[in-house]
Amino acid sequence: MRSARNSLLAVSAIVIGALCATPIMAGPASAKPKAAAPAAGLTAQAVVDGAWRTPEDRARDGVRHPVDSFAFWGIKPNMTVVEIRPGAGYWTDLLAPYLAAGGGKLVVTSGDPDKMTDAQKAGRDRYLKRYLDNPALYGTLEVGVFAANSDKLLAAPNSVDLIISSRNFHGFVLQNIKDYALKSMFSALKPGGLVAIEQHRGDPRRPQNAATGYIRQDWVIAQMRQAGFEFVAASELNANPKDTKDHPFGVWTLPPTLQTAPNGQPANPNFDNSKYKAIGESDRMTLLFRKPAN
Repeated sequence: MRSARNSLLAVSAIVIGALCATPIMAGPASAKPKAAAPAAGLTAQAVVDGAWRTPEDRARDGVRHPVDSFAFWGIKPNMTVVEIRPGAGYWTDLLAPYLAAGGGKLVVTSGDPDKMTDAQKAGRDRYLKRYLDNPALYGTLEVGVFAANSDKLLAAPNSVDLIISSRNFHGFVLQNIKDYALKSMFSALKPGGLVAIEQHRGDPRRPQNAATGYIRQDWVIAQMRQAGFEFVAASELNANPKDTKDHPFGVWTLPPTLQTAPNGQPANPNFDNSKYKAIGESDRMTLLFRKPAN
C-alpha cells in the first residue's frame, strides 16, 4: 500500500479525517479495465501481466517487484490473505485475482463504517466499487475493520494465513496505534501464519523520526518480536542504495509523490526535484514474521 502520508497527499483534505479512522481510501486513478474471469490457478507472473491492470501500476513494477514479493511472502492461491491499508490498490489488483483463481480469499481493511463521516464512507465505497462490481475477476472481496477506535475485528481470530502491510509502519507510529496494529494482526493469524512487512528503511546511525516516513529495520524487528512474532527472514529485493534518507520533505520528496513544498503549502514549481527522480523510490526493508505454531 502507499504510505498513509502518500494517501493523504493523493486525495486531499477529505482523507485527513478518513486516515484517522483508517479506512480504505484511494485517490483519483485510471479506471481499471474490465477483464474476463481468470483461468484457475494463476501464477504471480500471470497476474502481473493481467490486462485489467493500469499503465500507472505497470510502470511501478520495476520498483515494487511483485513476482519476487509473492515468492518471498510464500503466498499460495488458496490462502486467506489480509491486506492492511490497501491505498490506491496496487497490491489489491494483483492479490484479488490471484486468490480468486485459486480458491483463496482476500480481506482488505477499512475503518469502522459506524464511525466514519459521509465523506469517508464515500471514499471507502468508491474504492471498493471497482472490485465488487467485477467478482468474476476479483472474487468476493471481504472487508475487515482496522481501527483502534472500534471493537470490531480485523478478521476472526486464528483465521488468516498471511497479512501484508506495505509502507504502513510509520503511520502506525505517527497515529500511536502500533500496539493495536500488532495485537490485531497477531490475533487474526492462524498459528504459523505469516506477516509480510515492506517499509521505508531508516538510517540506523540517525535518531528515528517517523514523520519522515522512514523507520529503522532493527526497531521494527524488535517491535514485532515484542508483540510475540518470530522473525523469519529479510530480503533486499526493495533495497535502494541511492536513497540518502535525508530529503527536505521526507520520503515523499522521492517518487512517486515528488513533494515540492512543506505539508499544507502549495506545490513549489521552482523546486528542482531532478536529483530525487534520479534516486527513485525509497530504500525499503522487506521482512517476514511468523505467529508461533504453538
